[in-house]
Amino acid sequence: MSFKWKRLGENALFLVPSSILTAALGIYPLLWMLRYMFYDYAGYGDALFIGLDNFRRLMRDGLFWESVGNTFIFAGGKLLLTLPLSLLLAVILNGKLRGGNLLRGIYFMPTVISTAVISVVFYNIFNSYNGMVNTVLMKLHLVSQPIDWLGPKHAMLTVILVAVWGAVGNYMLLFLAGLQSIPQDLYESAAIDGANAGRRFWSITLPMLAPVAQMVIMLAIIASLKGYESIMVITEGGPIGKTEVMYLYLYKLLFPVSTGSPVTQQLGYGSAVGFASAVIVGAITGLYFFLSRKMNKVY
Repeated sequence: MSFKWKRLGENALFLVPSSILTAALGIYPLLWMLRYMFYDYAGYGDALFIGLDNFRRLMRDGLFWESVGNTFIFAGGKLLLTLPLSLLLAVILNGKLRGGNLLRGIYFMPTVISTAVISVVFYNIFNSYNGMVNTVLMKLHLVSQPIDWLGPKHAMLTVILVAVWGAVGNYMLLFLAGLQSIPQDLYESAAIDGANAGRRFWSITLPMLAPVAQMVIMLAIIASLKGYESIMVITEGGPIGKTEVMYLYLYKLLFPVSTGSPVTQQLGYGSAVGFASAVIVGAITGLYFFLSRKMNKVY
């Protein structure tokens, strides 16, 4: 056996563990879902083939379409707050700022903390009766009575703020990496020509950052549309479905989170919901790529 084929065999051997994990944890569940979305299957007993009935039910499922609408509200609010704030922090920390490295670590810290832990902490912070937010607001005489942050009126805003707090540091770091890749010669030349800081930002920073921004926005869109973990811990989709997002509804169909939930375990129908959810996320991501196709070019 030649050295080339021996080296190729050794390299292939290193791929075996990851290939097995991918097949077991990625490909097999996907094939399982594609099969059972045509069945009436509750997770026990026999699976009954029903053809497209799950998809007909899906089209009439008001809870699912309400969760889709809530997903767009949640994702839109998260993106509108997270992306500008992440870029602003990256621009600030990219300058010569005392303690910049420490601040980067502080802002990035929420990314590495468990989502469940973060959610429990914020649940207590926004608690309507003895939460820190209401306590501070009342002591400052900004409100006369506690605000029901987890009630129907404010619950969506609360989970959006929690999601923003957990995501800003991650996208800040990506924007910061993009800013540090921009040649400083461009800024020096622009400064010599008399361009002020604002002009340099709009004419150099944003155009040069466009390819990185395209990737960051794509990741943010996907994460926002698929996010549900913090909502599950803080509100479980309530109250009265006001924070029930698409992937939380799917999770409840596969793994009911409480006995009082109106959604019961339905693996067959859940597979159809999972397929439809993936199609929605894929369609939005594809539309974004089409609209942003010029962002990957640096002029």
